[in-house]
This record gives sequence, structure tokens and C-alpha cells, in this order.
Amino acid sequence: MTFDDVLGQEHVVQTLRNAIQQDRLAHAYLFVGPRGTGKTSTARILAKALNCTGGPRIDYDPNEDVCREIAEGNSLDVLEIDGASNNSVDQIRDLRDTVKFMPTRGKYKIYYIDEVHMLSTAAFNALLKTLEEPPPHVKFIFATTEPQKILPTIISRCQRFDLRRIPSHIIATHLLGIAKNEGVELEEKAAYAIAKGADGGMRDAQSMLDQLVAFCGTQINEQNVLEIFGFNSFESVANLAGDLLAKNTASVLDAVHAISESGKDLPSLLADLISHFRRLLVIKVDPRNVAEDMPPEMRELLHQQAEAISTARLLRLIDSLAETEGRLKWATNRKLHLEIGIIKALQVLEEMNLDDVIALIDEAAGGAPRGSLPRPAAPPAAAAAARPAPAIETRPVTPVSASPRVAEPSPTPLPSPEAPSSSREASAPLPRVEPFAPAPAPTMEEEDGPGPEEPRISLLAQFNQLAGPAVPRRHDPPHHEAPPKPVAAERADREPDRAPGGAILSGADLWDAAVASATAERELIRMWLSASRYLRDDGVTLTVGFSPQHSVFRESVARQKEFLEEHLALHGRPARKLNLVVSDEVEAVLLVPEVEEEVPEPSEMPTSDFPAEPDGPELVNRPEAPPTPQNAEKSFFKDELIDTALREFSARVLPS
Repeated sequence: MTFDDVLGQEHVVQTLRNAIQQDRLAHAYLFVGPRGTGKTSTARILAKALNCTGGPRIDYDPNEDVCREIAEGNSLDVLEIDGASNNSVDQIRDLRDTVKFMPTRGKYKIYYIDEVHMLSTAAFNALLKTLEEPPPHVKFIFATTEPQKILPTIISRCQRFDLRRIPSHIIATHLLGIAKNEGVELEEKAAYAIAKGADGGMRDAQSMLDQLVAFCGTQINEQNVLEIFGFNSFESVANLAGDLLAKNTASVLDAVHAISESGKDLPSLLADLISHFRRLLVIKVDPRNVAEDMPPEMRELLHQQAEAISTARLLRLIDSLAETEGRLKWATNRKLHLEIGIIKALQVLEEMNLDDVIALIDEAAGGAPRGSLPRPAAPPAAAAAARPAPAIETRPVTPVSASPRVAEPSPTPLPSPEAPSSSREASAPLPRVEPFAPAPAPTMEEEDGPGPEEPRISLLAQFNQLAGPAVPRRHDPPHHEAPPKPVAAERADREPDRAPGGAILSGADLWDAAVASATAERELIRMWLSASRYLRDDGVTLTVGFSPQHSVFRESVARQKEFLEEHLALHGRPARKLNLVVSDEVEAVLLVPEVEEEVPEPSEMPTSDFPAEPDGPELVNRPEAPPTPQNAEKSFFKDELIDTALREFSARVLPS
């Protein structure tokens, strides 16, 4: 055997070849891998390359005397030691004493220890010093299937090579070549079945082929392999998967019963079924990927089954079967648990998730993409009304003073739905169906009187409304879209508060006003803002500081930065950016002072019918000073949400 005879381990062969050609040989090698992957064969080939005539070289003659002695195990320079039976410290000490002797014929004295993980800790320690500084004429080659049992100090002194499981198509091709040389007719399906049962081990595959030749003679088919070794054929697993995807419960349970009655291993059947769905998942991700470990005639069936199921359902199906596999390992009645697991898998296929609901909505909407709903086409009259600069007829509205109203005006009766005005029909555009549209601003007519209450619409009705064109109900009055609000009116709603004399707030007054309006909307941030102090305002950025002891409050306020900037824009122009800093200029204050005794409020004095005139000029829209931390704490416990949460969880707040 030469390096060309090593199958499925190209990464190991190429590295060893380069090391021999470049004279970069290590003093110790460690071959790791499952059984039957070529660890011992690779070690012997490496020994031949090192001790051959004129070696080390990679193009040696395997028929020369030195190479034949190594292959037969008769070479005095290559010692093969079984680590399982020679694992004592005394035997390793004897080996260490023979290391100093020179080789007889070859260039190196090679020690090959198989199953090296079986050595005891004392034996490893006895070998450690020699392995660290070996003589130049000594090479160590170790092989193991369990590298985790080897001491890290041993592994660190070796070059490690991990041998992989040999792919099934390589094993099948090699078995067909052996059968041809031996004059045995081996079917291709039978070769793939043997490779599947060998699980990546060439030695196991060759042993199975030898057993089949002894049983069947010179003609071996797939059925012989399945009967002798109890394997499941590719067709049976594919047919079982097809019935499962078709949701044919009776056929699936009948197939499981037939396989169980034939004496085959049910956990192996479930593992083969999961592997089959795994192949479908690989094809879904990469359709160009071809399952090389299966016969060619089965690959087309895989592509057909992959197209019949979505990736999301396939993932859920594999997860369900994997859970069944975990329970089946320790179950006493494996057939029962397998049938239950398959029924659960069928239920997984029938479940509808959110993706399926969205797909149904898209299909009902005529295949429109998500996020864009079809809008009804506007008639010519509506299109003409939607042109720029239309003449809009408006009714005069009596100006309303800023003072509070004493009496509400009588509501104006709505026009009858049976006889709408012709002018309104000509000017009002058709309603458009838009997802998640905010409610329009109330018009003057809506402020004058309460309108009819709109009925609640169920979720299914909303889906149907989104999927199809909007059809007006028979007895409902026609709904007319409110005209867009003028830009000037919208700006007037957002006009900032002004100080007396028409000046816009700035500096500390601006910050106090923003804090007052912000805490009025969000009571819980009052405690955080009480630790802040105004520092400066340059007209673009308003800087607020926190003491180093209260830096945690700065982080809490930073999460409300956009909310506070909106309130700054309500009280000052131009809109400021809020800058939150931790500064030593800010003095740390006690946020939760000690509770003082409550002073009884004085009794109310009788007041006259007319309010007293103020002593000085009254400030317009002057924000009040921020509440004290004590009041903020009281308002926190009086908050409706906090009170509801305490009742819901049967909790109480302990004093600090």
C-alpha cells in the first residue's frame, strides 16, 4: 500500500507528503478518528516512506524487502505495540530503555502505539520525558479513537491528524471495485446499502462484503444485504417519508408495524427517517446539492419531496422527530412511542403558523406583496377633485375666544344619510383603505356635537376588509373623509408657549416648562428629573447636568431624550437638542428626604362671588416649579398602574 491507496483522507495524505518532501518531519504523530478510517494503515504507510531504500521518500516501492517486512509486522525497526494490553508503567519503562538503540536497516526506529488512550497516567508520565526530547533516530506514532482520554501534555508534543469518516459513495465505489476483482456480481444498490451500514468505516464495509460473499456466493443484491444485516432500504424510508408528507396516517402506521414485525431496529428506522428529512432540508437550502450517499435513481425523488414542503414546516417536523428519538432511546415499548411520535409529527404538519396566515392574506389580496395593500381606483369625478388647487367651499366659523366656554352650543343635527347634499357628493373623495392609518383630527362639525358611535369590527372582518375592496354596508350612512388640515392650523397646534410680552422661553425657564409638561404626561420620570440641574443654553443645545452620585438617573433620563426634546420644542424656538452630562458643578441633593410631620391644612375662608384681583401682572403659561421628591414619591404610590400591579401580584412596597 502507498499514499494513493488511502481513501477519503486527502487532507492527511497531502500534509504527510509535503512534510516528507520538505524534510519537515515531526518526532511524534497522533492519528485520531473512528474505527475503520485508516489510522493503522496510514501509520504503516508513513513507516514505509521513512525507512524505505533511499528514504524518506513518497514514491517508494511497496514490494521491496523493507516495506514487506513492515506490512507483515516483522521489521525490527518498526515496533507495533497494543496500548490496551501493554499499558503498565513497567512496560513503558522497558520501551524507554530500548529507545537509545540505533535502527538495524532503516533510517529511523519507529514506535507505533495503537489505542494509546488505554495507557495509565503513570505510563504517560514515564513516556513524557522521552517524548519531549527523543533521540534523532526515533519516531513515535500514536493512534486513538478517544483523544479526550490522553493527557494534554502528551497531545501538545505531537502533530495531531483527525481522520474523518469515509463518505458512502467512496466506500460503495471501492466495494464495487473489490467485487469486480474477485469475480462477484454486486448490485450498486447493495453496495450503497453496505456503505450506509458501515457508517464511514472501510474496514467494517469490507467485513460485511466478505460475510455476504460467504452467504450469497457470487451474486449479491440489495435484498440480501437488508435481510442479513437488518438495514432499511432507501426506498422504504423514502416511501415512509412520502406518506408522512402526504399526511396519510394509516399508511405510515402500517409501514411502522410491518418493519417492527420483521424484527428490524425501530430506533434505526427513526434515525434513517430523520436523516432523510435532513437531506430534504439541504436540498431546500441549496438545490444544486446532490446527495452523493444515495443511489442516482433516488435523487430525483428527493427533489420532488423537497418541493412539496416548506422550509419552516420541515424544520418543525425534524424537531418533533428528534424529540421522539430522545424518548425512544430509553423506552421499553419502543413501537408505541414511535407511533405516538409519528402522530405528533403529522399534527405538526397540519398546524398553521403566522407565516401561513400571512401567505393566505397575500393570496386573498390577489398576490400583492406584504406591506402594500391594493387601493380602489378613483372615479373620474374623484380624480378631478384630487387635482392641485381645488376650490373648496367652506362655511364661516365664529371665532372662539381663549377664555373658557360657559355653555356648550347645541349640537348641529347631522344630514340624513338617505339624502346627502349634491355638493358634498361632488367634492368629497372616496375613502381609501390604508393599514394602521391614524385617526383624523376632529373637524368643527365633530366638535359641535357627538357623532354616532362606530361599531367594533372583529379581527376576521378586518382581514376580509384588507383582502378585498371596500364595499359600503347597506344601512350605514356614507362615510366622507375629512378634508386635510391646513398646514397653518397644524403649526398653530404646535406653537410654543410664550412668556409675557410674546417672548419665547429659553434657558432655565425653558427647561422648567419642559419638565412640567413632560412629568404631566409621564409621572414616573419625575423622580429622575428631580436630580437634574440646568447648566446652559446656547440656542441650539440645552445642557442639563447630573451630579456624579446621580449618574444612574442620567442614564434613565437618556432613554426619554426624544420625549423631552419634543417638549422643549413646544416651549421654545428654535427646537433645542438635549445634552445630558455628569458634572461636578451639580451639587448632589437628597432625592428622598425624611418624612416630615404633616401640617394640617387651614380651613377654607369664605370667598366672595368675584375673584380677587392679582397684586401684580399675571404670568401667561408660566410653568410651575417642579414638585418636590416627597410629592413625587407619593404620586408614584398613587399611580393607577402601580396600584393595579400591586393588586395583581399580591405585592406590597417595603419602605427603604
